[in-house]
Amino acid sequence: MGQILGLHTVIYGVTDIAEAKDWYTQLLQQKPYFDSECYVGFRIGQCELGLNPDARSAISRADGVVAYWAVVNMATQVERLGTMGARQHSDVVDVGEGVLMSSFLDPYGNIFGLIEHPQVQPEVLEQLTE
Repeated sequence: MGQILGLHTVIYGVTDIAEAKDWYTQLLQQKPYFDSECYVGFRIGQCELGLNPDARSAISRADGVVAYWAVVNMATQVERLGTMGARQHSDVVDVGEGVLMSSFLDPYGNIFGLIEHPQVQPEVLEQLTE
């Protein structure tokens, strides 16, 4: 298995999180599994769709969307992406419960997000892709 494990989380930047939560609850026909004033998360199959009012100001080219690819070791990937010519777009941040997130600009200006989630193990993802 490669070092990129698979798509884990897509976060949409929103201006009004309460309004967006209501809209996505209706669209997805389910309530969020995580609901706070700074983040709302929905589980869609094996992925997460997140709503974040702070993401809008941090995102430029992607029009408010960043896809986060699951990795096992964030520090290793930060170093690896640096050697590949990617520039760090956002610092590595622990968003709670040991979940680390960061984003990079690829050589073409696209935002490439990484997420290290302690509960996402490579063997679990391998089973999902078989």
